[in-house]
Amino acid sequence: MKKLLLCVAAAAMLLGACERAPENLVQEDDYIKTSLEVIPGQYVVLLKGDFGFVKSELMSYDDAQVAMTGMTRDILAKAGIYQREPLNVYSSSIQGFAVNLSDIEVSALEKNPNVRGIWPDMMFILAKPSPSPVPLPSPEVTPPGITRVGGGTAYTGTKKAWIIDTGIDLDHADLNVNSAAGKTFVTRTTTPNDDNGHGTHCAGIVAAKLGNGGGVVGVAAGAPVVPVKVLDKRGSGAMSVIIAGVDFVTANGIAGDAANMSLGGGIYEPLDLKVVAMAAKGIFTALAAGNESDNANNHSPARANGVNLYTISACDVTDKWASFSNFGNPPIDYCAPGVNILSTYNSGGLATMSGTSMAAPHACGVLLATGGNPSFLGYVTGDPDGNPDPIIHK
Repeated sequence: MKKLLLCVAAAAMLLGACERAPENLVQEDDYIKTSLEVIPGQYVVLLKGDFGFVKSELMSYDDAQVAMTGMTRDILAKAGIYQREPLNVYSSSIQGFAVNLSDIEVSALEKNPNVRGIWPDMMFILAKPSPSPVPLPSPEVTPPGITRVGGGTAYTGTKKAWIIDTGIDLDHADLNVNSAAGKTFVTRTTTPNDDNGHGTHCAGIVAAKLGNGGGVVGVAAGAPVVPVKVLDKRGSGAMSVIIAGVDFVTANGIAGDAANMSLGGGIYEPLDLKVVAMAAKGIFTALAAGNESDNANNHSPARANGVNLYTISACDVTDKWASFSNFGNPPIDYCAPGVNILSTYNSGGLATMSGTSMAAPHACGVLLATGGNPSFLGYVTGDPDGNPDPIIHK
């Protein structure tokens, strides 16, 4: 199986219950576009497994971060780089750090035999119009995409869904948010509360509550969702920060948990490596295929391949291929609804969005509900690679 992802979706205001406003739903060409830009002088450094850092099984994430910070200072000092604090350190599975370096310092650090690689850091930019949230409808609505993948029943398991994104609306009445387990990696924020809306939308597709008097229903309804905030209110974040979020979930998730990554960009090997390592721990990971109408092999982490990794393309409710969706087998494993998807949004409301960012959380919910044993029901029509993706189902 496989992979990672890209984003999604644009917006439109839904005026009341979903059946009241079909004319206000977004169209296929109204979805999130993304881009990557180099951050001058900032780098991601990954290390080999034999460089000397040994994490005890009894060591907490916080303690491991402290130990890795000390190790990072030593590694930099050996390259003649002193009094330089890392921007982030990665202490789980593949270790490493992010740091500001000059060209000369990069050359010096590359000589360390324990350095796996050094990559310029990149800024991931999510450019989308902001939908206007609407109140929760009453009675409760089960969106057609949830029905299409066999979801909408109450989750009775004990595992969690980690949403690596813009955070989650911590007070949303239609979500079971485990804020205590979450974390923000965005500077100038102190909680993983969502100030964008994208992460909350994804969380609702995975696990919006069932039978709470209104709102929508998710695939694994009522399952705990954990916010891991790596993108800011504009939907932007450095790859080094996204990797820090993946590192956090690798350290704190357990086998049987699920993770959703509705983000991505061009090829970026450090992110691919860290996502593969996260999934190898037994965390079922759904990756958005991306929205460039391109081969998903040209995008990270959508192109990542490994155990427990699933790259997801998008279709509409009639099983027709979404024109924006990336394609290619491999890395794509399944298709899921990603056009005009109604889900939870900021300010305790709902909104409609489109993109593979919406398709991936449908798969994430299925993976959580089935313990990583999804089925499929039918195939998408119009797949541009000529090899139709199976539509994921419980």
